[in-house]
Amino acid sequence: MGQPKVRHRRTQAALEAQRLAAVLGQEARLTRRRRRRTQAQLPAEVGISRSRYAELEQGAGTTAPLDAWVRVGLALGRPLAVAFSRDLDAGPSNAGHLAAQELVLRLTAGPGTRTGSFELATRPVDPGRSADVCLRDDARRTLIVVEIWNRLGDLGAAARSTARKRADLDAMAILAGGDASPYRAAIGWLLTDTAANHRLVASYPAVFRAAFSGSSSEWVRCLLEGREPPAHTAVAWVDTANGRLVPMRIRAGANRRS
Repeated sequence: MGQPKVRHRRTQAALEAQRLAAVLGQEARLTRRRRRRTQAQLPAEVGISRSRYAELEQGAGTTAPLDAWVRVGLALGRPLAVAFSRDLDAGPSNAGHLAAQELVLRLTAGPGTRTGSFELATRPVDPGRSADVCLRDDARRTLIVVEIWNRLGDLGAAARSTARKRADLDAMAILAGGDASPYRAAIGWLLTDTAANHRLVASYPAVFRAAFSGSSSEWVRCLLEGREPPAHTAVAWVDTANGRLVPMRIRAGANRRS
């Protein structure tokens, strides 16, 4: 009964090996040509025969040892990089970001006039531009947007993205008001409480103070207690491990919590 499954897995493995060999062979051929090198030059550096190297470029490299592909990559100036794909049983690739969104939506839920939204498109014609969490406060006629950052690879790009969303939100707020007085838009950040992010804030305190002039404590109270959002953009920590939102105090040379 178990034999068909084993045979199926072997077939899958063979097909995957053929696909990888074809991709590596094509990349090797294209790179060699860009380097203006011939098939007569590479084999000597790689340590294989010219005919065998030609087979590798043609995609017949499924039985070639790994170190042969390593030598080919080094000879071409493109070192081989090998890794297993994402663990299919490990959950979604954005699990860390989802955990922060889940926490914010859960902490801000409860009695009142606020309605939470997940990945709200701030520009419907461009669904790729969305807000992580949006809280619609009908009592205060305010759209409160929470931007969550697990890791900031480019702080400037993140700030520009938030500025674009703010402009979109201003237009959305007017539409949300309908015939009555328009809503106003408020936006703030939550930065994941990690050692890397603490180092980032400590390294660029002047940048963070300039970008986030709003009160961090008021921002946290706005989210947790349903209070008025701060007048200016603010930032706070989101601690998913302990299920908390923590105000951020930004000081030159040190990063401490208030």
